[in-house]
Amino acid sequence: MSFFSSVVAQLSGGLAPFFGASATAAAIVVFTLCVRLALHPLARAAVRGERVRARLAPQLAELRGKHGGDPERLRRAVGELQAREGTSPVAGCLPMLLQLPVFFAMYYLFTRDGELLGETLLGAPLGGRWPDALDAGGLLGAQGLVYVGLFVLVAAVSTWTYVRTRRLAAEAAGSGGGSDSATAGRRAVPGRSGQAVPEVPGAAAMGRLLPLLSFGTLITVAVVPLAAALYVVTSTTWTAVERAALGAGRQPGGPAGGRTPERPAGRSSERSPGRTGGRRSRGASAVRRSTT
Repeated sequence: MSFFSSVVAQLSGGLAPFFGASATAAAIVVFTLCVRLALHPLARAAVRGERVRARLAPQLAELRGKHGGDPERLRRAVGELQAREGTSPVAGCLPMLLQLPVFFAMYYLFTRDGELLGETLLGAPLGGRWPDALDAGGLLGAQGLVYVGLFVLVAAVSTWTYVRTRRLAAEAAGSGGGSDSATAGRRAVPGRSGQAVPEVPGAAAMGRLLPLLSFGTLITVAVVPLAAALYVVTSTTWTAVERAALGAGRQPGGPAGGRTPERPAGRSSERSPGRTGGRRSRGASAVRRSTT
């Protein structure tokens, strides 16, 4: 833990001329940005893995329909497909898992006796929690307003993430032919035999639940020390911006703007000559029969 403490202390010393008494809080934000920047290559790999898994979704659905009664064969078939395509279902979890030691380090540093416990952010102790700020001056007190600002930022980021995820899901459903509310979660994927293969049960419910998990950050900010809350808020904001910049969640090969490709205008005109010609030939044969 001394390593994290020394890094934060050195960053705080360098930022003190600019941020004064809040230099340690600024150091935590800068340290968090450095950690996320170091993990950016893993985030890019995770987004690439998401696109590969989205591309493999029809094949996975076909395997589920083919080996649905044999879980062991299904597991082997899915593993072989993922190994052949060079993807792994746990690859997307690596950036989050590698952040946990840093989060717990921040939690430890500001819950144990030490020189960092006396540092503040606009008067709010970095080792304090939201209930402590409410006791010190209420919701609109000096310390309470610090938490209000964090809550507003987290709520804005979570709402933006939720809206973006829902919009991308709607675009994906529209490009795939769409589905109404009665068939959500049971949209069929054509298999090799031409029969429809149902999606995984509960997939639609999970898809609706996952965007809401970002709002759980509000609870985290309310219960952890302010220093750890700063790390969580900074990391959450970085994640939202990073995924948007990398185009995470878009369908592979889809249009960049998320619009459904327009149907070629010449398709109807290509079919009309055949139909018109058929009518003319039938009319001509009828005339010949009448004349004979």
